[in-house]
Amino acid sequence: MKKVLSFLLTAYVSVPVLLYLFPWILSYAIFSHLLRLPYSVDLRRPQDVLNHTCNFYLSPEEGVSVGVWHTLPASQWEAAAGRNLDWYQEALGDGRPVIIYLHGNVGTRAISHRVELVKILSAAGYHVLSLDYRGFGDSSGEPSEAGLTNDALYLHQWAKARSRGIICLWGHSLGSGVATNAAVKIQEQGSAVDALILEAPYTRIGEVVANNRLAKLYMFLPGFESLLWNILERINISFSNDKNLQTLSSPLLILHAEDDKVVPFHMGQKLYQISLRAQRESETGDRVQMISYGANLGLSHSRICSAPDLAGVVQKFLQNLERER
Repeated sequence: MKKVLSFLLTAYVSVPVLLYLFPWILSYAIFSHLLRLPYSVDLRRPQDVLNHTCNFYLSPEEGVSVGVWHTLPASQWEAAAGRNLDWYQEALGDGRPVIIYLHGNVGTRAISHRVELVKILSAAGYHVLSLDYRGFGDSSGEPSEAGLTNDALYLHQWAKARSRGIICLWGHSLGSGVATNAAVKIQEQGSAVDALILEAPYTRIGEVVANNRLAKLYMFLPGFESLLWNILERINISFSNDKNLQTLSSPLLILHAEDDKVVPFHMGQKLYQISLRAQRESETGDRVQMISYGANLGLSHSRICSAPDLAGVVQKFLQNLERER
C-alpha cells in the first residue's frame, strides 16, 4: 500500500516539474492535433460524409500545406454534378456569403459536429470553407498560434480574391482565438472582416487551461497558476479574445451554451460586454449580438449545431449585413 501511495504522490508531483522542463507538453495539450479523429474518414474524399464538397490544399508559406473542404450552398448541388475543382472555385463568385469555418482543438474537419454544422450552413445557402490548420488532419507542419493565424489569414485572402459576397470568419472554441487574431491582422492592414461569428469563445486560452479538470487538481499548490501563465508566455500562446475584441470593429455574433463545461458561459458574456463597449464608442454597437442557449437544451461545448433555428439566427445576422452593403 505504501508503494502505491508513494507512486501516486511521485506521479502527482512530477506533472508541474515536467511542464516546467518540457513546456511543449502544454502546447500539445492545447492543440491536441495528434488526435486525428475520426480515423475512419479519408479527408481526400469529403463526399463520404458531406454532399457536394471538394477537397483541396493551399500553401500559406513554404513547406506548409493545409487541407480545405469547400461545401457548396444546397441550391447549387444540381449544377455541381460532374464538375471539377476549377468550377467549385468559380462558384465562389456567385455573390453568396462565404463562411470560413475555423474549428477547435482535437480532430479534423471531418468530426461529426463539424460536419453537422456545415450541412446546416449549406442548407441555409452558404459556401463553407472548412480548414484544417497546419499539423491538423492531413495538413503538414507544426501548430503554433502564429501559424494557425497565418493559415486563416491566407484562406481569407484566397477567398476574398474569388468571392463577391460577404466573407465571415466562424471560430469555434480554439478557433475563436484564431478568428479574432486573423481579424485584428486584417484590420491592421487597413480593411475589416465582413463578419465574425464566435461559437463557445473564451477570454484567453490560459483561463481555459486553468479551468481544465486536471489543472484544478494543482491550482491549490503555491505558484502553480503562475507557472501555467509563465509556460504559455514561453511557448508564445495567448489567443487573447478579450484583448482582440477591444479593437475590432467587425459585426459580431457570439453563440454560447449555458451548460458549457469546457469554456464557461461567463467567458462568452464577458466578451460580449467588451465588444459592446468597444463598438459603442465607435457608434457601431448595434452590430454586436449574443445568443445564449439554456442548459436544458444540453448543447454543452460542441453541440450548438443542434440548436433550434441556428440557421435562422445566422441568416438574420448575415442578411442584415448584406442590406448594409
